[in-house]
Amino acid sequence: MLAAVLLLAGCATGPSLENQGQVTAPPGDATHLTIGSAGFTESDLLAQMYAVLLGRAGYRTRILSVTNREIYEPALESGQIDVVPEYAATFADWLNAKAHGPQARPVGSPSLARTMAALRPLAARRGLTVLAPGRAIDQNAYAVPRGYAARHRLRTLSDLGRSRLPVRLAAGDECAARPYCAPGLRKTYGIRLTGIDPTGIGTTPSKRAVQRGRDQMLVTTTTDATLDGFGLVILRDDRHLQNADHVVPVVNRARAGSARIAAVLDRLGRVLTTADLASLNEQVDSWRRLPEDVARRYLESKRLVPAS
Repeated sequence: MLAAVLLLAGCATGPSLENQGQVTAPPGDATHLTIGSAGFTESDLLAQMYAVLLGRAGYRTRILSVTNREIYEPALESGQIDVVPEYAATFADWLNAKAHGPQARPVGSPSLARTMAALRPLAARRGLTVLAPGRAIDQNAYAVPRGYAARHRLRTLSDLGRSRLPVRLAAGDECAARPYCAPGLRKTYGIRLTGIDPTGIGTTPSKRAVQRGRDQMLVTTTTDATLDGFGLVILRDDRHLQNADHVVPVVNRARAGSARIAAVLDRLGRVLTTADLASLNEQVDSWRRLPEDVARRYLESKRLVPAS
């Protein structure tokens, strides 16, 4: 694994910086494809599903796990990785900061159309193609105890704002400054945040802090399947504070930009929902099943591949 990471970091066979943005070669359709995973459960599952679907379509595939975007994105540009599952708004902001500096104004937004309109040119300048976004969304979400929600009749973040209840939030350190975290909760929803408990995003300590009443709400994600076990429920982001982090396959155009590959991966995007992805995560993280087994069973259940 270390050798693979060093190889990725040390090689650069893609378009040079002065030629980026002027990619004129036809989209590629390589028969051997390397699929990248960012090394966490959800990314592993998506990579496994990509591999099975592309394998069924006649491609030879392998999966390479590289946990650092600073390494796997250049490898995607150079063609050492051909396909990676990404998240629309997050990847748009990352590429924008890479192109224009860390202080660049974010281009991701709650609007999927605006986010994709910003993302695709940023990716194209680096020899990448962003395929159709899927139905599944992995974005920040805010959860409270089920009993607390029932007692105060809370279903949405707007309900919490109108309640004027004091809220201590379990979150990461960066939440205090992130526009889509504490500042947005105050400005968009009028939520009375009394403080931030720096226990992390979706971590077990954060969930326990809210479960035990030390905090009233935590930051997690829409595909977190462990909330029910802690007696927690997500309050709906009814005013669309969070960015459009739909799952999107990103490919190296020169090697994997063909319409055939896009059609194969789009079949999954049209079927896989946020709830499905949360369930798949739970099977791996809580039930200790192998990602490759969970991925294949899901594809079989949706008749995307024949049952084995």
